[in-house]
Amino acid sequence: MHCVLGRILLWFSIAYVSVIEALVLPPLGEYDPLEPLMKRDTSTTLGNKVQYHGKLPPILNPVDVTNDQRTLHTPGKIPSYVINHCPLVHLYSEEKYWPSDIAEYVQNFQIKDKKGNSMPTHENLTLHDLKAGYNADLFGNGTEIHIPSSEVFLTSLDDFDKDPKWLLGHPPEYGTGYNSKAPAILIVVDKGNGWVDAFWFFFYPFNHGPFIMGQGPWGNHVGDWEHSLVRFYNGIPKYLWMSAHSSGTGYRYEAVEKVKKLRRRNHQDNDEDEDAILERPLIFSARGTHANYASAGQHAHDIPFFFMPLSDFTDRGPLWDPSLNFYSYTYDGKTVTPSTEREESLGLDWLHFQGGWGDKQLPAKDPRQKWCLAQWKYIGGPRGPLFKKLDRLNLCGGVKKWNIRNGGCPARRFIKKAEGLDAENTDLMGDNCGVLLYKIRPKWLRGVLRFVMWRGMLCSLMEFFTN
Repeated sequence: MHCVLGRILLWFSIAYVSVIEALVLPPLGEYDPLEPLMKRDTSTTLGNKVQYHGKLPPILNPVDVTNDQRTLHTPGKIPSYVINHCPLVHLYSEEKYWPSDIAEYVQNFQIKDKKGNSMPTHENLTLHDLKAGYNADLFGNGTEIHIPSSEVFLTSLDDFDKDPKWLLGHPPEYGTGYNSKAPAILIVVDKGNGWVDAFWFFFYPFNHGPFIMGQGPWGNHVGDWEHSLVRFYNGIPKYLWMSAHSSGTGYRYEAVEKVKKLRRRNHQDNDEDEDAILERPLIFSARGTHANYASAGQHAHDIPFFFMPLSDFTDRGPLWDPSLNFYSYTYDGKTVTPSTEREESLGLDWLHFQGGWGDKQLPAKDPRQKWCLAQWKYIGGPRGPLFKKLDRLNLCGGVKKWNIRNGGCPARRFIKKAEGLDAENTDLMGDNCGVLLYKIRPKWLRGVLRFVMWRGMLCSLMEFFTN
């Protein structure tokens, strides 16, 4: 019964959004009062570069950056400002599936194609076994055929439905945020003209999907890659983007919450003289799905906010500091360069592995598999870091089809406020229409306006165009 009700609400919501997207066009008229504000943060895409409005030079595709335009002149060297502005991650207080080390994780798998054929690897899998393609004798006749890694999956040796120990990951150390058993992955990309993108990847052994009308979870998968992007200009952080499911949200750097944290100088910090207390941006990782948000509380996603059948939940749980343990690389659009001997020992082939970092979607006949509301209980694992559009020009790495006015990727000027008991309200937060609704008094009038706007739905349409 719950599943049927969920279907009705979800399909109604999807139909509503489809009609709105078909009918709503950018505001018409010679003057739009939001236009000057929007131009401060948005960009115009011209061919292979992005021109930010104002006096800042264009961002280039890394393969088009010339020596004269290059910002980072030593492959493999990570600037200290990248580490100093690494996001801190609040994991959920009741999280079950914590971060993990990819080198430890892959030991629990075989590599198989969609038909279940095993690829030639070491008996105990290592990162060196992950590569761009495989030559395998699938028919036992001595003839090897080439199989691209895009056609294979990491396939669990254990029944992942029973939560083997390796699937649970490792929580960070209380107080320091250090996680000795879960290195993050840092890939730094030179975008030319002073622009540098720092991609922080966070790996979790399992994605525990959402519930719908009390039923679920749906959309679970083994292996979960999430990431954030800090975009710098001349060493100064300008923008922060955080992944959430198949998309994410971009912010002006000054808009997100910061926390002060001591950073101790280490032997790699050749341009740092002493310890320092730094302001670091905060990211909130959602329970189970590990989607990243800029505030604590309940976050509806993919479906309109009135029904909120699909929601993520964040709070100020254990604080993880990825800058204390990470594998680091630089990338110029063609070549990946490791930073230290630690990364060299892992090899580079695993970065070019295009297969799923977890089991393929279970077939319908598998007793562990279930279906409800156009979603399966278990779906296929994700692809790795090198296939997350590291050469992106727009902040988000993609263009929202409804956001015509500004190239599909505006940077928010306010934190998007969450719902629920854990939701917080600060001067940095907005709620689709900015802080306007919060300033309306008396409260009963504010309630009437929220009702008229269908709990902020009309504000959401405004957000699609302006953020």
